[in-house]
Amino acid sequence: MSELRAATRQSTARTGLVEFDGPRGTVSIPCTIADVSGTGARLKLDWSLVFPKEATLIFADGLRKTCRVAWQKRRLLGVAFADGVASLDEQALMMTEEEQALHRQHIGAQVKAAREARGYTEVQIANLISVSPEFVSRAESGELSIPLHQLTHIADLLLVDLDSLVAGPASIVVPASDAELAAG
Repeated sequence: MSELRAATRQSTARTGLVEFDGPRGTVSIPCTIADVSGTGARLKLDWSLVFPKEATLIFADGLRKTCRVAWQKRRLLGVAFADGVASLDEQALMMTEEEQALHRQHIGAQVKAAREARGYTEVQIANLISVSPEFVSRAESGELSIPLHQLTHIADLLLVDLDSLVAGPASIVVPASDAELAAG
């Protein structure tokens, strides 16, 4: 099945609940959280049923995220977090340390690809966001998390949207005309 999203999600296979208002009150349905990212999740349900456009995903530790249903195919459900990208604290609750490391590596690779596509060096980006070149290098390799305010600044500098850095496809392609403008 091809999904209509660009998010890179990490496998979790954890249990959770999907909760929504039904005609007779609140409905809670057990689910398996098959995979998750900072922007959404793919859920496996025990049975097929039609969902409302919005529901609450409840993780086993109690974290609650309001979600919009992006797609549904029988017992599989794709949801996007209604409030955008989950905070680092929320992501820590949603993903294991190994999953978080993979997510950091993905974000770092996205930043590096966008930086290189725009023709910037690590030193130039470091100077523009007021950090050390070592920080940029370690962040791009996935050793360090990039704080959201700096990631937003990087996205603005590299003329890419934040979502493409956090949850975009495996590489960022900059149109040739834009790359020539950045180099010029």
